[in-house]
Amino acid sequence: MRVVVSALSDFPPGDRKIVRAGMREIGVFRIGDRFYAIRNRCPHQGGPLCMGRVAPWARSSGPGDFNIEGEPALLACPWHGWEYELSTGQSFLGPGEPAVKAYDVLVEKGDAIVQEGKRHGREPGPYVAETFPVYVEEDYVVLDA
Repeated sequence: MRVVVSALSDFPPGDRKIVRAGMREIGVFRIGDRFYAIRNRCPHQGGPLCMGRVAPWARSSGPGDFNIEGEPALLACPWHGWEYELSTGQSFLGPGEPAVKAYDVLVEKGDAIVQEGKRHGREPGPYVAETFPVYVEEDYVVLDA
């Protein structure tokens, strides 16, 4: 299932959007120029995972020494603070802890989305007029759920 999340121009760096894909809610995050998508349900107790804080990695070479590295890559559940890697959904609470589902996110040209919809017999969306050809030049963020 493919879900058009928003126009790229409406999705600034550091923003997040929560979308529905069938019965699922999925959080889509823009960190710098990268996009990540992860299920909005914490495996721990079902909390709204994508409402939590994002943070970069903290690395340590020994006691009392740590560095914060890179862009935010971890998502913490707002209920109990369980952390998951945005790119893979991996849990960091120990071996055997369940991961959360991560999804692919693409940035596509609007006219490609219109053509794909037509190939599958779907109405291409509100950005296409009924009687005139329309060329969409803007890029869109698309979730591949």
